[in-house]
Amino acid sequence: MTEGSGELQFEADGMRIIMLIDMDYFYVACEELRNSEVRDRPTIVGSDPKGGNGRGVVMTCNYKAREFGIRSGMPISIAFRIKPDALYLPLDYDFYESISKRIMEVIRGFSRKFEQVSVDEAFIDASDVVSGYDDALTYARKMQDDILNKTGIKCSVGIGPNKLIAKMACEKAKPNGIKAVKESEVRQFLSEARIDDLYGIGAKTVERLKKLGYDTVDGLANANSMEMVAEFGALGTEIKGYANGIDNREVTENYEVKSIGREFTFEKDTDSAQEIEGALKKLAAEVMKEVDKSNIAFKTITIKLRYYDFAEHLHTRSVKSTRNPEMLSGTAIELYRDNAERKKKIRKIGVRVSNLTSYKGQRRIG
Repeated sequence: MTEGSGELQFEADGMRIIMLIDMDYFYVACEELRNSEVRDRPTIVGSDPKGGNGRGVVMTCNYKAREFGIRSGMPISIAFRIKPDALYLPLDYDFYESISKRIMEVIRGFSRKFEQVSVDEAFIDASDVVSGYDDALTYARKMQDDILNKTGIKCSVGIGPNKLIAKMACEKAKPNGIKAVKESEVRQFLSEARIDDLYGIGAKTVERLKKLGYDTVDGLANANSMEMVAEFGALGTEIKGYANGIDNREVTENYEVKSIGREFTFEKDTDSAQEIEGALKKLAAEVMKEVDKSNIAFKTITIKLRYYDFAEHLHTRSVKSTRNPEMLSGTAIELYRDNAERKKKIRKIGVRVSNLTSYKGQRRIG
């Protein structure tokens, strides 16, 4: 039930009470803190539109921009054609991360079970601090107020018996709302959802499910278990469970970075080795900046090559645990030289490190 719908009576039922807290249009909201002009104009954070010739994408936009049909992930050139007089701002990761740290400290104070899942999202398990869903609503309002008063950022909160339902409820609560779904309401709540909405199921899996004839959550909830396992292995049982509102994942207290990467889109598709290798060096340097800041080492190096026809390939190499910048840039260039399709122009490249360990003591992170 959404706050403000008129009835806020919820009975305590002894179940887990999980909350997902998600900042609204986070990057733009951060920009509002230092630029009052952002509040009054359609604003887009992402790549430089370059007068409609930019090659990147919209990272996020405020609701004023969304009123014109602009969405995250949209090519920046299309966004510019839709709204050329919008305010276009570049990404400032360091600034956003500084705001994120303040937000997460506030959220962490509301439960001993806290899990940050991205720069602007976190779960808490509130089972031991609220007596039921009516109490959970009050608790969520208090958390919203604290985050806004201490950081200036608005957020939405989803409440449910598990991560799956809390996440999906939060999507329905946006912007700046609260939505709670009790266990007894889960079946009805899911019956109104698309399989695309199921938290934890990616776009490729959704496409495979649709090819199997599963277009609705109800249909997926009644899927043939043997068929699901045959198609997806053990994951098939988990997917069917999600469609039935079953999610046993715990809220884990530590948020740990699993990979660090940066990407770059060329202004014009290119097959110039000099240009591509120069860009790889710059990306490697940006990744190393984050590696140093996080005080970690890495064991896996991956490059992404997206060609002019949008065919995309990842090339990976394992190395001895290192934080050596020359190792990173040198390996990235070797991977390009060994794997690039000759005379085929490249549109976009990326460099990523993973299999991370803490630099002190080499503790495994992810």
